[in-house]
Amino acid sequence: MGPIEEKIDLESDDDEIPFSSSPLSNKVHAFDFEPKMYPGADVAYSRIFKQIRMGPLRSIYIVLIKAKINLLLPFGPLAIMLHYLTGKHGWVFFFTLLGIIPLAERLGYVTEQLAFYTGPTVGGLLNATFGNATEMIISIYALKNGMIRVVQQSLLGSILSNMLLVLGCAFFIGGAIHRHKVQNFNKAAVVVNSGLLLMAVMGILFPAVLHFTRTEVHFGKSELSLSRFSSCVMLIAYASYLFFQLKSQPNLYNPIDEENSNNDEEDSDEDEAPEITYWEAIGWLAILTIWVSILSGYLVDAIQGASDSWNMPVAFISVILLPIVGNAAEHGSAIMFAMKDKLDITIGVAIGSSTQISMFVIPFCVVVGWFMGKPMDLNFQLFETATLFITVLVVAFMLQEGKSNYFKGLMLILSYLIVAASFFVHVDLSNDDD
Repeated sequence: MGPIEEKIDLESDDDEIPFSSSPLSNKVHAFDFEPKMYPGADVAYSRIFKQIRMGPLRSIYIVLIKAKINLLLPFGPLAIMLHYLTGKHGWVFFFTLLGIIPLAERLGYVTEQLAFYTGPTVGGLLNATFGNATEMIISIYALKNGMIRVVQQSLLGSILSNMLLVLGCAFFIGGAIHRHKVQNFNKAAVVVNSGLLLMAVMGILFPAVLHFTRTEVHFGKSELSLSRFSSCVMLIAYASYLFFQLKSQPNLYNPIDEENSNNDEEDSDEDEAPEITYWEAIGWLAILTIWVSILSGYLVDAIQGASDSWNMPVAFISVILLPIVGNAAEHGSAIMFAMKDKLDITIGVAIGSSTQISMFVIPFCVVVGWFMGKPMDLNFQLFETATLFITVLVVAFMLQEGKSNYFKGLMLILSYLIVAASFFVHVDLSNDDD
């Protein structure tokens, strides 16, 4: 027993650790364990420290100061001052447009931050919803003032802008950056959205055809009744679409590269970490939406005065200029995601926004006008209805392949230029209805 005890003592002396002699410390030393070296530890620690550094002041800096486009924010208060001091509608309209642009872009940024917590499908839906908040607010304000044609043309312009200009720019810039590879997106989701857009065209087409063929049972009344009935049906269809998309078959809308993205998740955690927290994003969405709604009121009031001072048709202002500003959020977000090769979110933002306007915002405005006693209907006149029908067909054919490139984007942009030129020379004979 003596030699064995001496051997044990010798071994314990060899394994002795200067600052600790506990058995656990010896085990750690013997197996060379380093507690901070488990996989993903650095990423976890960096996320914790980022969460600690996130605060109200940092959130204000990121949302309102950091981006260069925020230099346009003072134009909003300036437009309100000009409205009360000078009454020059042309300048008020112009400065209000400039003031809304950074707000719409910041809405897109905050919604992108929220998408980190909700996933791509819900993130795209949120982006489309808050991106369309500007159009909905402008529409309700104009509807209250009896400007029915401004409501119809601005909502039509939003659909055309999203489907041709926003999607076209996203495809063009994304395709130019990733020109050595093919950009793919989920074709099944696009088919569903295209079907909803065609259903919306059907709902808008029939009241116009009924009016211009003069085949109504009660002239002027059947068209309005049909519009209200069709609007209720379209709202039911959109609610069913949301249930189908989010609850019934959410896997249909998963990005096609979801399997491959899991392998690179750890590598991209640092680059893709959110800059603001979940509740900060929700708070900023509310604040920005309220400020946009305030500026939208001054924008609507200045439309007619801007048309007179600039010698520009109200139809062109309503269909082209208003939607370009209102869609700044979708425009920036769609291009940003296309540059990152996330075309499924790009499609969800651009086409999803068009689907939401056509199947929710337009029918919603008809129902709101019904309660207000305003004769808001789905008769968008033949020229506007034909433009929408051709646009939906062109975009549906562009998307049916499930692939994109810069040439498709260029064709969509050029198509939008044709539409813009057409409305510049278009005389709206139904302006007397406002």
